[in-house]
Amino acid sequence: MPTNRRTTAVALAATAAISLLASACTGSNEGAATDDPNARTTLTFWHGWSAPGEVAAIESNIKSFEDKHPNISVKVVKGITDAKIQQSLRAGGSNAPDVVSSFTTDNVGRFCSSKALTDLKPFLEKSKIDPEKTFLPQMAKYTQHDGTRCTVPLLGDAYGLYYNKDAFEKAGITAPPKTLSEFDAVVKKLTRTKGDGFEQLGFMPLYGGYETTVEHYGGNFGVTYLDGSGKSDTAQDPAVTSMFTWQKKLVDDLGGFQKLNKFRTSFGDEWGPKHPFHTGQVAMQMDGEWRGKMASDAKLPFEIGAAPFPVPDDQVADYGKGYLSGTILGIASNSPKKNAAWELVKYLSTDTDAVVSFANAIHNVPSTVEALNSPKLNSDPLYRTFVDIAQHPKSSHAPSSVNGGAFLLTLQDNGLAYEKGAEKDLGALLKKNDEQVDKDNEQAG
Repeated sequence: MPTNRRTTAVALAATAAISLLASACTGSNEGAATDDPNARTTLTFWHGWSAPGEVAAIESNIKSFEDKHPNISVKVVKGITDAKIQQSLRAGGSNAPDVVSSFTTDNVGRFCSSKALTDLKPFLEKSKIDPEKTFLPQMAKYTQHDGTRCTVPLLGDAYGLYYNKDAFEKAGITAPPKTLSEFDAVVKKLTRTKGDGFEQLGFMPLYGGYETTVEHYGGNFGVTYLDGSGKSDTAQDPAVTSMFTWQKKLVDDLGGFQKLNKFRTSFGDEWGPKHPFHTGQVAMQMDGEWRGKMASDAKLPFEIGAAPFPVPDDQVADYGKGYLSGTILGIASNSPKKNAAWELVKYLSTDTDAVVSFANAIHNVPSTVEALNSPKLNSDPLYRTFVDIAQHPKSSHAPSSVNGGAFLLTLQDNGLAYEKGAEKDLGALLKKNDEQVDKDNEQAG
C-alpha cells in the first residue's frame, strides 16, 4: 500500500480537524537539544503503516539502525493517525513520541508554524547535510514552511496514469495520450455503455473518484492556489479555471454527474481486489506508484501500462510532470531526546541503503538523490515511470499553509458542487472559494 493510504478527501478532512487541535500548540515546550546521543536511551517512534509487509519493512530498517547505534533502542508504535500525533505533540508526557512520521504532507505548514515539531536546520547543519542537494528538490520544498524546516521526506509518491493495454489494443489505441484533448478522445473511445449505465468507463473523472482530486489534477495544470502573500488566488489563476472547465466538460460528455456517480458507487474498495481498475470497470486510472505492485499481486487477467498523466494542450512541453506527496519525518518539540532522535531521523531519511530497501519493500519512490540513482533500486518499468515523474522539474505538491490542507478541502468541496451543477457560475464560485480560504487562514493565525 502507498504512504498515503487514504483517499485525499479523507486525508484533507482529517487535516481540518488537526488544524483545530494545533491551534493550541504554541511551541512553549520546545527546548534545546541537550541530551547525549551516545548515552544509552530508548526512543519512541510513531508511524502510520499497518499492513504486515509495510510494518515488517520499517521494523527491518529500525533493526538496522539499532545495530549501527547499539546505545539506542527504538520502541515502535504502528498505525498512528495524524490526529493522534497532533494530540500527543500538544500534550507531551512520558508516553509521547520522540520521532513521528506522517502520510499527510499537507500538514507540514501546520506542524512547522505551531512549532509542534522541532526546527531541523541546526541538526542538518551540524551533520553537514544540505537538504536541497540531498533530497529531491521538489520533496525538499514540501517538507518546509515559510523558511522553517520541521520535517524531512522519508519516501515519496508520484501520480500518473495506469491504462489497460488489452482495452487499448481492442479500441485500436497505440499509445497513451499526452495532452488532455487526446485523453478526452481516448476516454470516450474506451467507454462502453450498458443500458443507462456503463459496461466499461474509459476514466472516472469525478472528484469523488479514487485519487481524482483537485490537488492531484492541479499538479498537471500548474495550479498555484495561493499568491505570494499567502492569499487564495483561485479566481485569478487561469489554471484553476481551465482545470474546473475541463473536468466539468468531461463529466458532461460522459453522461453527467448522476450517471457517473451511480457507476462510481458500484466500485469496490480502493485498496482491495475489487478496485475498478482491477475489475476492468475503468480502463484508465490516475494513481501512484504503489498501484503497479497491487495490480501485480492481484494477478490481473490483462496487461497494464503506466505513463505520466496528460497535460493541458498548451503545456505539452511539460509532459511528464505530475503531483507529488509522501511520508514526512519529524522530531517532537517536547522530546527530551532530540539529539538521539535526530540520529534516527537522519538514518531513516538519508542512509542510501535504508531508503532504497524501504522504497523497494513498500513500492514507493525514494526521496534522496543518491537513492534514486542507486543500482539497487527496483528496475520494474511500471515503477520506473513514477520515479521519472518524481524527478521531472515541474512535478509539484501544493504549497504549505498555516491551516494545513484545509484550503484544498475547501476547493475540493467547491469542485464537487460545480461538477454536479449545484453551482453554475464558476467565476463567482472561485471568488467565494478565495473568501472562505482567506477567512479560515486568518482564523488559524
